[in-house]
Amino acid sequence: MAARVSPAGYSATQIVLHWLIAALVIFQVIFGEEIVPAYRALRQGQEPAADALASANIHIYVGIAILVLAVIRLSIRMIRGVPQPPADESVFQRRLAAVVHVILYAVIFGMPITGGMAWFLGIGTMGEIHELAKPVIVIAVALHAAGALWQHFVVRSNVLMRMLKPGPRGAA
Repeated sequence: MAARVSPAGYSATQIVLHWLIAALVIFQVIFGEEIVPAYRALRQGQEPAADALASANIHIYVGIAILVLAVIRLSIRMIRGVPQPPADESVFQRRLAAVVHVILYAVIFGMPITGGMAWFLGIGTMGEIHELAKPVIVIAVALHAAGALWQHFVVRSNVLMRMLKPGPRGAA
């Protein structure tokens, strides 16, 4: 079996998925609290107000979209691979980037799952876990963005550009 060759850059599909998921996650962070009134009403056996239910539905649909897009993105990543880190990147930087990516994937998958379990199955503990994950994703996104900007402006590597411009090798 031949050794897997890392692609020179991310595909257009990977880039679109990255930025689409990022936009949806930011939307959820900003507007996610809008689900709370409907969730509380349902937990108390009451009918949520129409506007609260509409906001809750938007939050739920966006969460489902994030989960589906993340599954697609991870599948492509597993099939296609990812570009190698810059050659001059320190072991600490590589490990930090890897930890942040694991945390991002964990919350991108975990939040829709725990939110869905809270909403559809009424499992209150899952709702609490879902809420506790919000600061985690905010910090992870901030670290991820800061790392990309630091790589671009301080280290002057191509890490940020790889997620802005498709690299060669395949369409997926």
